[in-house]
Amino acid sequence: MNTSSLIQKVWNFCHTLRDDGVGYGDYLEQLTYLLFLKMAHEYAQEPYSRDTHIPSGYDWSALRSKTGEPLEAHYLSTLHKLGNESGMLGAIFFKAQNKIQDPAKLSRLVQMIDAESWVGMEADTKGDLYEGLLQKMLRTPKVARGSISLHAR
Repeated sequence: MNTSSLIQKVWNFCHTLRDDGVGYGDYLEQLTYLLFLKMAHEYAQEPYSRDTHIPSGYDWSALRSKTGEPLEAHYLSTLHKLGNESGMLGAIFFKAQNKIQDPAKLSRLVQMIDAESWVGMEADTKGDLYEGLLQKMLRTPKVARGSISLHAR
């Protein structure tokens, strides 16, 4: 999949979540947590075989094996567990929260992320994805982003 197709795919799912009240910033945050776990999983496999320090049962395999409410509950547990780990892992997930309240949509997001091989993508592609999402977010009207100003002028 080329970069622009990937950006559009990820952005289209963002619209679905926005309809449920998940703001673009929250979506990017959740996407980042999930991508981190997916990429750590990929790096733990051959040919890399890296120790990612993610506790067994709180890794990508545990998430992708669940759907619906069990996935939502496990994702919450995973965020809490990883946020309490020492070192960089704990810093990344410190006070992380699940902002995707619809378990079916969380399942779809996990499936969408799982369908791609992220480690195999060039660094430029991943950077372009994040940059492309930020650009789309900035071009979206503030009302759609959920940041309506209530101050009188």
